[in-house]
Amino acid sequence: MKFRRHMPPLHQLHIPSIRFPGIPEIEREEAVRWGFWLVVALGIGYLIAAIFVFPAPLFPHHQDVPQVLGMTIVDARKAVTTAHFVPSDAGSEPHPFAPVGTVIWQDPPAGVEAPSDMHVALTVSAGPPRVPVPDVSGLDGGLATRLINAAGLTVSKVESVQAAFPTGLTMMTRPAAATALAPRSGVGLVISRGAPTITVPDLIGLSVGDAKTKLETLGLELGGVTRKRTTESTPGTIIAQRPAAGTLAAPGTDVDVVSARLPQ
Repeated sequence: MKFRRHMPPLHQLHIPSIRFPGIPEIEREEAVRWGFWLVVALGIGYLIAAIFVFPAPLFPHHQDVPQVLGMTIVDARKAVTTAHFVPSDAGSEPHPFAPVGTVIWQDPPAGVEAPSDMHVALTVSAGPPRVPVPDVSGLDGGLATRLINAAGLTVSKVESVQAAFPTGLTMMTRPAAATALAPRSGVGLVISRGAPTITVPDLIGLSVGDAKTKLETLGLELGGVTRKRTTESTPGTIIAQRPAAGTLAAPGTDVDVVSARLPQ
């Protein structure tokens, strides 16, 4: 079966010449030739740019970015690589709940359609924000404790020392103020017992009861009582003390004693 050709061959088509006032006539063949070489030049320029200047596939494949929030950084990198993207490290940031090392942010986000080999930035959790130890020096011990608890820390130990500092006031914290700690960490308080102004009396030879009365009269306290077997002193009397007699002590200081007892 033959079909009648309705369109003449290309060489028989009449393409009118392009005429411009004052410019010589450009013939059809010349216009076609210039158009052809222009297209070739543009194609070569695109290839050079695509291969050498901006190397990338001519027709990049697009797909959805995977969801990696909540994954460990190892699993997140694996998921991004499997999806034909490139994982990149975007550092870490504090997070009140996410465990350390889990992904808390990704860029671009999950579900975004992006070309393969695109970089996906992953930010991981550095754990809960650190809490600085508040400066409570010079404050009453009870108030210092409340402020430390309010900051999200706890008072783990209270230490009483003699010092030329008002009695009952906080001298320092351990660790020092402004030290960054994890939430609920323990902080020690150092509280002054005041300057050593009371002379510790001589308790040797006194009974434990008499020694206690004498100390309390002076503003001191009877501390620990240790019993030691001896034949050189009357049982029940004090044979040693600490601090020693004549030592200057702050009000409320404990004085430990050793009491004689019968030998076996």
